[in-house]
Amino acid sequence: MATATSTPESTTEVAAATGRRRRTDARRRDTVVVVALRLAVIALCLVLWQVMSGPVVPEYAVSKPTDVSHALWKLLGSSSGWTDIRVTSIEIAAGFAIGVVLGTVMGLLLGSFPLAGRVLEPLVAAVNGIPKIALAPLFLLFFGIGPWSKINIAVTGVSFVVFYNVYLGLRLRERELVEIVQVMGGRRHHVLGYVTIPTLAAPFFAALKTGGPLAILGVIGGEFIASSEGVGHELFTSAMNLDAATEFAGLIVLVVMTLILNGLLTRLDTYALKRLGLSPRRAARPR
Repeated sequence: MATATSTPESTTEVAAATGRRRRTDARRRDTVVVVALRLAVIALCLVLWQVMSGPVVPEYAVSKPTDVSHALWKLLGSSSGWTDIRVTSIEIAAGFAIGVVLGTVMGLLLGSFPLAGRVLEPLVAAVNGIPKIALAPLFLLFFGIGPWSKINIAVTGVSFVVFYNVYLGLRLRERELVEIVQVMGGRRHHVLGYVTIPTLAAPFFAALKTGGPLAILGVIGGEFIASSEGVGHELFTSAMNLDAATEFAGLIVLVVMTLILNGLLTRLDTYALKRLGLSPRRAARPR
């Protein structure tokens, strides 16, 4: 009768597979624990909010979670609420996109021409020092209370962040790598593909993640000052009417919009770095 014998190679493969399953199960358990703790913290905060509203903190100032949920349901169930969300989303998307393009072009131009960078960088820094919300009245005079005034406020916040990341990334580009590529017969597009883009990838996507909240801040600030629709307009109206429940409902909408934008940028960051071969690699585990 033939008997099955296990070779050292098969035993090693089985042990490695078992180890991988254990590590996967451990990561899943850790993820479940973290999510459960987050939900527990949120639930505790809501319970404390509900209990303390009235006896400890004035209810007119903070409302209650139950009232906020009703206001949020009313906001999402009305056509005017979705109109405000749509208007604000368009303004944020347009301001963010234009700001990224403008900041990237400015950074590439001033970073590629050192003389222009030395001449114009102090002027850019001086303009960047002006609080963006202080420019809102000026944009309102130029573009009115329509969406373009809010878009331009968002552009000013995003473009400077992207500009500085791209500009400094170009300045920190290793000259030796450029010279090596050129010595090997590489041309401008080779330097761009092998040196410039990998060098700028990380700071560029870091600028995108920083610029997203700035775009939201600029749009909401502009809608606070003067607007006829938008989430910021709804927040301002609720504050003037001392309607705390609707105020918190609008804030929840802003939080969700921020999370969506950040999630999209994170996915774009991960995908782009992976395509460029710049994603972090896990250290090899000893066998």
